[in-house]
Amino acid sequence: MAFLHGITKIFVRNNSGINSSINPQQMVSQQPTKPKTLAELEQEIAAQGQVSSTSSQQKPGKANRGIGKLIWITILIGIPASLVWVANQPEPTIRRTVVQKAPFLLLPSYISMEQHYRQALILIEQAEYLIERPTSAADLALGEQQLQQTKTHLNNLPTGLANDWPEYKYGWYEWRFSVYGLNELRRQVGQLEAQVFQEKNAQTLLVDNDQALLNAKQQYQQVTTITDKKLAIAAWRSALDKLEEIPSQTLAGKTAQNQLDAYKREFQEVVGLAAGNERVSALITAAQQFSWQAAKAGQNPPHTVTEWQQIENLWSEAINRLQQISASDVVGYAQAQKLLATYETNLGQVKVRRQAETDSVQALARAQREIENLVASMPNDPKNLDRHRVISQLHSIINQLEKVEKGTTVYLKAQELLLSANSKFKQFQ
Repeated sequence: MAFLHGITKIFVRNNSGINSSINPQQMVSQQPTKPKTLAELEQEIAAQGQVSSTSSQQKPGKANRGIGKLIWITILIGIPASLVWVANQPEPTIRRTVVQKAPFLLLPSYISMEQHYRQALILIEQAEYLIERPTSAADLALGEQQLQQTKTHLNNLPTGLANDWPEYKYGWYEWRFSVYGLNELRRQVGQLEAQVFQEKNAQTLLVDNDQALLNAKQQYQQVTTITDKKLAIAAWRSALDKLEEIPSQTLAGKTAQNQLDAYKREFQEVVGLAAGNERVSALITAAQQFSWQAAKAGQNPPHTVTEWQQIENLWSEAINRLQQISASDVVGYAQAQKLLATYETNLGQVKVRRQAETDSVQALARAQREIENLVASMPNDPKNLDRHRVISQLHSIINQLEKVEKGTTVYLKAQELLLSANSKFKQFQ
């Protein structure tokens, strides 16, 4: 029993909440307590468990109060942010109301306009310099890239706000934005895009014609028959001609012009006399084509002055082709001179017809002006008529009408007026 009593006292000290740091002498001096029964010990343990459960239930309550505060803070911040977001939407009805009632809410839109517009101005200057003054294809590629970035910034501008209110000035924010400047910037972007397109086409032509020239040169060196050599020479010459057709204002055109002299010199050195003969044949063929077009256009006269001028130009082009054949080209020079004599004769006839048409038109115009003056000067009372003056004016009109030559476009009209003038002239004689 003494052993059990000792165990019970140790258990009570460790589980009943009594301070275990009490001095044993103090315990001796205290009155001995009555040992607790097993039922009492169970009740104390159950009570301590309830206290622990109560304290653990109070902690989630505090966490719930913290979450509630966070939700309210989020709501208080989110409502103004949502209001600003709605105010800056690209909806004309909303934005006009906001500009009139609370323009400060559009501050994000103004800042966005300023940033995008300034970036667009910087990029367009860089793109313009690279595209208009390229030194290589890489410059053009970089310029095109800068141009695309410029378009991106322009597309991000809230132009709906700018169209309604082209200028903004407020006490809290000041910014000038010109719709006309934006339109001019877009026009400049379009021009640069067209220029880039031309540059790309020119670069494609340069690459293709360089390859065609290289292929023709290799083909000429490899073939053995005369027919194949002629075909290779024709392809070679065609590539040279196409290189000359590349627009000179483009980077590819400038590159081609720098290369052409070397290419032509190589062509003459490699091909030699065969190329000369082919050249003569090509010139004669071209001259014959121009002469055929001139003869066709000159059919079924009369023609106007403009039409005779076009026919004259065609004959001049044919003659120009033949004059390029020098006396050293023995094979084709004789044939060229024979054709040249015929073409120059035809050109002279066309010039005569054109001059006749010009003079006849002018004579008819002068006669018509004199007729108008005569009619305007006729008095209302025939008694006041100056017959000598009328006869003199009719004589001048008849002289002008007789200058209109046959075979011109105004000949029939002049003949009608001439008959009428002669009839009036006889009446006053």
